[in-house]
Amino acid sequence: MSRKLKEPVFDDDNPEWTEQDFAIATTFEPSIKASDLTPEILAGVARRGPQKAPTKVPVSLRLSADVVKHFKDTGPGWQSRIDDALRKIAKV
Repeated sequence: MSRKLKEPVFDDDNPEWTEQDFAIATTFEPSIKASDLTPEILAGVARRGPQKAPTKVPVSLRLSADVVKHFKDTGPGWQSRIDDALRKIAKV
C-alpha cells in the first residue's frame, strides 16, 4: 500500500519566513558566534526565577455551577477569591 503525499497546508496567519525575517530574528551581537551558543544559553533566555512566596498546591475540585458563576462574575482573580473564602472558613 503506497502512501500518498499530502498537499502542503498554507496558513495566511503564519506565512513562510523570508531571508529578511530570519535576519531580523537572529539579533545576536556580532562578537557571538554560532559555535559559542550552548543549549544552556539558548534555553535560559526566558526562564522564570524562584518563587518569592510559597507555592500553592494544584488540586481538582468539583464545585456547584452557581458558586463558580458567582466568583467568575466578579472578574479576573476569581480562583484567588475562592481560596480567600476557604481560608476564612478554615481560619488559617
